[in-house]
Amino acid sequence: MTTPDTSQTHDDLICVPPTAESLLSLRIKHTRIAELMTELETLIYPGSQDSLLLVCGPTGVGKSTLAHHAVQKALQTSAQAMADDAGLIPAVYVEAPSSGENEFSWRLFYSRILAQLDQGPVENLPRANFGIDAQSGRMIRPRSSSGTSLASLRTAVERGLAARGTQFLVIDEAAHIIRQTSARRLEIQLDTLKSLANACGAQMLLIGSYDLYQLMSLSGQLSRRTNVLQFERYRQDRPEDERDFNACVLQFEKRLQHLWGGKLVAHSAALHENTLGCIGTLSAVLTRTAKRLERAQGWSLDALRRSLLTEGQRLRILEEILDGESAINPGLTRKLPKASSVSTNAGRRVA
Repeated sequence: MTTPDTSQTHDDLICVPPTAESLLSLRIKHTRIAELMTELETLIYPGSQDSLLLVCGPTGVGKSTLAHHAVQKALQTSAQAMADDAGLIPAVYVEAPSSGENEFSWRLFYSRILAQLDQGPVENLPRANFGIDAQSGRMIRPRSSSGTSLASLRTAVERGLAARGTQFLVIDEAAHIIRQTSARRLEIQLDTLKSLANACGAQMLLIGSYDLYQLMSLSGQLSRRTNVLQFERYRQDRPEDERDFNACVLQFEKRLQHLWGGKLVAHSAALHENTLGCIGTLSAVLTRTAKRLERAQGWSLDALRRSLLTEGQRLRILEEILDGESAINPGLTRKLPKASSVSTNAGRRVA
């Protein structure tokens, strides 16, 4: 009979409390994200005419968290299909690069997508068709000296997304496509994305700031093929928003109870006002606070105060939010046209 090992000390059995850095990986699936996830699950489907889906919202609202949630949910939903087909990647996340160049770098953008598709090095991308190894699920490709022209990168992305069975591609920080593009070329850039979506059969989910909304005014063709979703902040003038924001603060408090000492939720109203109801900004403020509390080895209201946005920062962000909300809200307040009375052959009028 084997004797159980009882050599562990009491200290070995003590759980080490999480550190302030753990807040960086804390992704709360709060009400706003849950609502948008439901919308995306409705709008993303094979054969959709919405080639482009735009999710716009203020800085720090949690758009990147939504992007990761969307991809993770797709992978979880397709877990069995991925087990049966090692080459399947139903959703891909990529961040639009800000390369410092005068124009948006499609070369770098395509290279990032290929890296997510596990195409291997891009130095010798071929013009030939790609395939997938049935055993490993990795992309296989013949060697080629065709170089890395933009056309070969684009072709590789099209074939890679199609071969992987990718249903949608999430493009985070998509506003970089706009900011690094001259006005005369902006419509061309968006046509390029729409063409890519059509070529590989995958929808493009563009996530970014309210700047993205200007895409809708480019042309009727783009507007018809695009659906816009707003990622709203939690407003202080809505009781239900105040309740949901407080619930988020409580989640942050539970993660680091040894630091907050049960005193964080009492400051929810002040945090709501300072962060403008944006959960990403709240996370940044509380991470800074937690780092200071770790150094002080205990709760300190001064540490919280010093971690808040300055009034100048808050007012600048608020200005951007109000401008974005005023631009997008009229378009999202959808109204049916009033029915007009028309005469029938019998002389009757119907509404």
